[in-house]
Amino acid sequence: MQQKNNTTAIVIIASLFFIFGFVTWINGALIPFMKTINELTDAQSYLVASASYISFVVMALPASYILTKIGYKKGMSLGLTVMAIGALVFIPAAEARTYWVFLVGIFIQGLGMTILQTASNPYITILGPIESGAKRIAIMGIANKTAGALGSVIFGALLLSGIDETKEKLANTTIEEKNILLDGMADSVFMPYLIMAIVLFVLGILIRKAPLPNVEAKEEDILENGKTAKTSIFDFPNLWLGVLALFVYVGAEVIAGDTIIAYGISLGFTGEEAKYFTTYTLLAMVATYALGVVLIPKYVKQKTALIASAVLGIIFSFCILNTTGFTSVIFVAALGIANALVWPAIWPLTLEGLGKFTKTASALLIMAISGGAIIPPLYGQIVDATSEELIANGIPKLEALATAATSSYWILIPCYAIVLFFAIWGHKIKNWRN
Repeated sequence: MQQKNNTTAIVIIASLFFIFGFVTWINGALIPFMKTINELTDAQSYLVASASYISFVVMALPASYILTKIGYKKGMSLGLTVMAIGALVFIPAAEARTYWVFLVGIFIQGLGMTILQTASNPYITILGPIESGAKRIAIMGIANKTAGALGSVIFGALLLSGIDETKEKLANTTIEEKNILLDGMADSVFMPYLIMAIVLFVLGILIRKAPLPNVEAKEEDILENGKTAKTSIFDFPNLWLGVLALFVYVGAEVIAGDTIIAYGISLGFTGEEAKYFTTYTLLAMVATYALGVVLIPKYVKQKTALIASAVLGIIFSFCILNTTGFTSVIFVAALGIANALVWPAIWPLTLEGLGKFTKTASALLIMAISGGAIIPPLYGQIVDATSEELIANGIPKLEALATAATSSYWILIPCYAIVLFFAIWGHKIKNWRN
């Protein structure tokens, strides 16, 4: 009976990962879309990612408190409802074609996703043995990234179709004609986000009736030499190193998924061609997740999977920097292979042995998702600064943009180096004195 209940719970939680995967990974299409309709710089356009991921800093600890009061099931229902409200904000944002209103809608959706993530990640981690936690989270990753691939294709088709023709028209129109074109383009988000809001509201109601077993981490004290030694989360250096590793990893993952369309366009691909590029990244992740489900923990330990992922991330980053055209795009997509098992491995390696501190630690790990709010815009700023310098040195604008977009991927290398440190040494540091 327990096995059946756990299987049911895995299916239900996987459906939630599917939902916030769909919502999260449409940012790859939203970034070039928002850049066009609001006439933004690269750095400004990547605030789409910032608005989504900064919500994890704001909401993670409050979400942990909310869950202790209302429980996992009601918390998940609340998260879906908040996400629905965020989707509805896109309607007045499109009407006004005002960037900050779009960002508010994305931020509210992020708040809802924070509640969902704070509930579902520790829940699935402790649902079974900790040594197979990465396997269960890998299953969640398959649902998450499959949804992301679908969302990227669907919203890429809805938002980016005809974007190249629109850009050409904008270059040769009056201000009044330009506003008419951009207003019409902005209106294309109305129906997709209305449908999304309705679906999220309905799912929020249904999840409250779902049969989820009650699962809690063991509440025993953390002992050292027979005495209580750990009295707060600040006594766990491995936790804080895990938070840092997750922070830089999420930044790297978002760069791989959210910049690839804009990167392809900067290299000369049309919007129609580039709209599929995020899907390449996500499909690479799904395939690697599936491999993780088969291999972990029977054939490959979580630690080994994390080391291999970090090494591949460094290798692929160097390959991006040293190739051009579609080959370079493929290496950005290949980061999906490097990224897939990082999240599943960091969670159990970080939470193992935290006992009664598991909930607070989980909230801190959720806050680390804010790496997706900080590192991608930093990439965008580097692109802007580098391209401006190249243009000032006489490099043609299009060539300068392509060169800057490629060379700025160096930011990924220190991110993967930190993950590698945590995989080899960081997760073993259980005491500040060692």
